[in-house]
Amino acid sequence: MKKFHVISLFPESLESYINASIIGRAIKSKLIAINPIALRPFGIGKHKVTDEPPYGGGPGMVMKVEPIYAAHKKVLSKIKSGKTRTILFSTRGKVFTNTDAKRLSKYDNIILICGRYEGVDERVADYIADEEVSIGDFVLSGGELPALVLIDAISRQIPGVLGKTDSLEEIKGSYPVYTKPAEFTLNLPGKKKKVWKVPDVLQSGNHKLIEEWRSGNA
Repeated sequence: MKKFHVISLFPESLESYINASIIGRAIKSKLIAINPIALRPFGIGKHKVTDEPPYGGGPGMVMKVEPIYAAHKKVLSKIKSGKTRTILFSTRGKVFTNTDAKRLSKYDNIILICGRYEGVDERVADYIADEEVSIGDFVLSGGELPALVLIDAISRQIPGVLGKTDSLEEIKGSYPVYTKPAEFTLNLPGKKKKVWKVPDVLQSGNHKLIEEWRSGNA
């Protein structure tokens, strides 16, 4: 079973997605496990502080290294065997691709560190994480959405999660798809009737032509 450990200030934000659809079924089938770790209990002092103003001044707050180190150490103490990889989400990280999803699917335990606010103390990247990852050239409020993206993309590479390996885009290819009805008619008030049709070739039953059409429209 592959295990994802997600260190987050807001672990509850993960729940609805991981319990739904393909990921939810994979969890029930014990193909994967997702372990959200609340960072707040590892905070410093009476008020469980997890962030401080940045050295050198500037806007925003920076997530502290100590709580993340403590949470990460706790996760590692629970892992008894298997290959482990720790990922920090960062706007400066390498952009995540499907090649990375395949690579990371070989690990038994993946620890995902979700940042918030102005960023994460750089010592987390330097000494705790194995790599920094970005999911695109844009900025989000936190690392929880990127964590879900990685969990989904990596889980799809695990045999049994999709049901059929042929469902993987890199195997079947990416092309336009249609289903019933063959004609979708729009009767708009005061306008000429419109009919949106499925291409004839897809209804021909000629699999050679269909494959050629799909290849040409990939």
